Amino acid sequence: MLRIDALTLFPEALTQYADTSVLGRASEKGIWELRVHDIRSATSAPHRTVDDTPFGGGAGMVMQAEPIIATVEADPTMPRPVIAMTPSGRPFTHAIAKGLSQLDGFTLLCGRYEGFDQRALDTVVDDEISLGDFVLAGGELAALCVIEAVVRLRPGALGNDASVEEESFGDGLLEYPQYTKPAVVRGLEVPEILRSGDHARIARWRHAQALRKTIDRRSDLIERRGGLSPQDLAILKEFGLLDGDRENG
Repeated sequence: MLRIDALTLFPEALTQYADTSVLGRASEKGIWELRVHDIRSATSAPHRTVDDTPFGGGAGMVMQAEPIIATVEADPTMPRPVIAMTPSGRPFTHAIAKGLSQLDGFTLLCGRYEGFDQRALDTVVDDEISLGDFVLAGGELAALCVIEAVVRLRPGALGNDASVEEESFGDGLLEYPQYTKPAVVRGLEVPEILRSGDHARIARWRHAQALRKTIDRRSDLIERRGGLSPQDLAILKEFGLLDGDRENG
């Protein structure tokens, strides 16, 4: 079982969502468990205060180091690594999710206000992760994104484990276009090849479509794969999806 711990000021924000949909079903099947730690429980300050004004001045409040450190130290079984959700962390990717899914457990630290006292990060945090170049009111939403991305990669979490292999980023590409019934919607027809019954050709077509979409929308992913291979070029040409072929129409 994968154990995920979370340190937060708002436990319900995590537990309520974790009980629903894919996460809830996976938890019921014993694939993962969530243990939430309320950082306020580690302070004896009046009104359970866990923040204060920043040294050196500035707007907003900063989460104090001691309640965070004490929360981690209070549970010697808390799994490592401890990962803080911060705007300055390394960008979260499918590869990171896959790596975390292969662990026995890890811990997420959710921030609020203007961030953490650096001494908390220096003392108990092993890594920092960011969802992207934007700022949220707190780290709970970011933590839930990480949790769902990781849990769904565990065997048995989804109804069909093959879904993980075929979806976006599974092989370094964006996912090919999907269609369902009816075959015609407002005059727009499902591509004939998908109704042909030729599963080998359908697989090639889907791969070609995934390549084309990734080239158009996320060329960085193509570069990360080392560029287009001769096989990639051949399959794009087969379906008229090379740049020159598309221009010549």
